[in-house]
Amino acid sequence: MAAHLRAPGRDDRPAAPPASRHVRRRGFVSPLTLRILAINLLALALLVGGLLYLDVYREGLVEAKFRALRIEGELIAGALAESAVVGLPTDRRLDPLIARQIVRRLVVPTGVRARLYADDGELIADSRRLAAAGRSVVTKTLPPPEPGSAFNELVARLYDLVTGWLPRTDQLPPYVERSRQRAEDYAEVVAALRGEAGSGRRAAPGEGTILSFAVPVQSFKRVQGALLLSTDSRDIEDSVRSARLGILGVFVIAVVVTVLLSAFLAGTIARPVRRLAEAADQVRRVTGRQIEIPDFTKRRDEIGDLSGALRDMTQGLYQRLDDIEAFAADVAHELKNPLTSLRSAIETVRRVDDPAQQKRLMDILLDDVIRLDRLISDISDASRLDAELSRGETAPVDVSALARALGELYRETAKPGAPELVLDLPEDGSLTVPGIERRLGQVITNLVDNAVSFSPPGGVIRLSAERRDGAVELRVEDDGPGLPEDKIEAVFERFYSQRPVGEDFGIHSGLGLSISRQIVEAHGGSIRAENRRDGNGRVVGARFIVRLPI
Repeated sequence: MAAHLRAPGRDDRPAAPPASRHVRRRGFVSPLTLRILAINLLALALLVGGLLYLDVYREGLVEAKFRALRIEGELIAGALAESAVVGLPTDRRLDPLIARQIVRRLVVPTGVRARLYADDGELIADSRRLAAAGRSVVTKTLPPPEPGSAFNELVARLYDLVTGWLPRTDQLPPYVERSRQRAEDYAEVVAALRGEAGSGRRAAPGEGTILSFAVPVQSFKRVQGALLLSTDSRDIEDSVRSARLGILGVFVIAVVVTVLLSAFLAGTIARPVRRLAEAADQVRRVTGRQIEIPDFTKRRDEIGDLSGALRDMTQGLYQRLDDIEAFAADVAHELKNPLTSLRSAIETVRRVDDPAQQKRLMDILLDDVIRLDRLISDISDASRLDAELSRGETAPVDVSALARALGELYRETAKPGAPELVLDLPEDGSLTVPGIERRLGQVITNLVDNAVSFSPPGGVIRLSAERRDGAVELRVEDDGPGLPEDKIEAVFERFYSQRPVGEDFGIHSGLGLSISRQIVEAHGGSIRAENRRDGNGRVVGARFIVRLPI
């Protein structure tokens, strides 16, 4: 059996496992960084896209343009009605010559195109033709365009690209200008000839949108004609373009800042997580204790919490491995003693013919077998304890009722001359803790058994419990010789061998107190030992104190 418990040699060690498939190889940009960057840029792009969709702003400019055309049209129409309408009251009509002069004087300087239609729909005057009449063409050499900055060109290209994707809500009819124009070509002019002002929008290639507004020319409440004012929307588009370019300029700067901040943010998350993952993978693959988990607890955030948890888990794992190694060594040592005694007794029996000596040797063999059986049972219980405590379902346990039931069981099974067990427990059920009832009962039983083994004949064992400082405090006191001052902590070690004088060898395995501490700590509590003293400071017994959180 000892051969199976020896530490593995250099040649017996298993090969290190391959690298975990869950730990990604280091790349130029981590996937987490890309996700953070994509989310931030998507939110920024949606915001900028909404700002670039300036239909409300454009509509406001268009409405302002229509109001200006209406005011200007009504003023010119009033001037025409006063000065260009001639004839008798029963036969008044627009004078084309006077009308053209008024249109030229009032409309040409404004840059708006004006067309005047008679009441029969014929075109009387067109400011575009009037402005060009009698003028000569003058040529002038212009300087070459100044090269723009690379940033402005980039923003302009980005603007053209983005605005090309933006949906247009207005589907306008095309602007068509016939060689011989009549009022029927424009619905707003027809409405003006009926005495109603009207507006219209039409799409003209190269000029954007043509905005037109028609007002009636009335004299003595009779419509003498219709005045149509029209202009293109290039100034509106320029305003919208300037606003969009300003937004795009800010967007480019915001993108640069967002990328840098996203990279910084991702770096503060991705790099520590990657280091933690690599360190955890090395802990799995590398033998020994030389791997240390990076410490990020000073960050005081979730990454720091994860780092602290992984460090504690790794230390706990290393401690568990050390405990397993020490437990294996202790088991090998404890099993070797009765096996050696058995071997010696068996070899002696074969050479002894005296029946009395043979009987004595057979008693030794029986004691060793009993000791081996007890050792194996306690070792099996101790080895299963961790797994059972981790899987066990906790439930409310009334410590007072549990101790009282175990006290009754002790009184019924105690041998003659055994120490008396005195209980000091409350009756109100206020000592309820979350735990595994069978294991907490095992703690009480182990402590009482330990007190029994050290108590003198006719001694008293006191089992008490109370609620103190937010915990249930359980005490087991005896009248024995007490504990050596230098062994108060050692009594909780596995296979502690110091036993009372006169006790048969091998009755106890030395695992009871160790198992009790393991159970109590698994329940989040603590257990400690101390000596009881009288008024003169003399040791009069031992006391074990268990604290369990409520």
